[in-house]
Amino acid sequence: MNQRVKTAAMVALLLFLGACVAGSSDSTHAAAGGVLSQFFLGLWQGFIGPLTLIVEIVNRVAPSLLPWKTHLYEAKAQGVAYDLGFYLGLTSGPVIVWMRR
Repeated sequence: MNQRVKTAAMVALLLFLGACVAGSSDSTHAAAGGVLSQFFLGLWQGFIGPLTLIVEIVNRVAPSLLPWKTHLYEAKAQGVAYDLGFYLGLTSGPVIVWMRR
């Protein structure tokens, strides 16, 4: 496969999955689901946590610079499943990136 096609597919996938950042309507809907959806939501939000933190800082410093607002942690997700997924994602994200290099 062409390198440009791979890059475009990865960017599209990340944008698609980026819709599930904490504070979005999709995230709130998933947080209202069962234990499994809360776990995977927490896992994903923990994995993208460092990027979400950067976006949140940029939004605080220059509020009109980015067109979206994010939160680091989903306030509507209540339970151990979300917390476990969030911390697993937060700790495993850098490990996966490091092992890939």
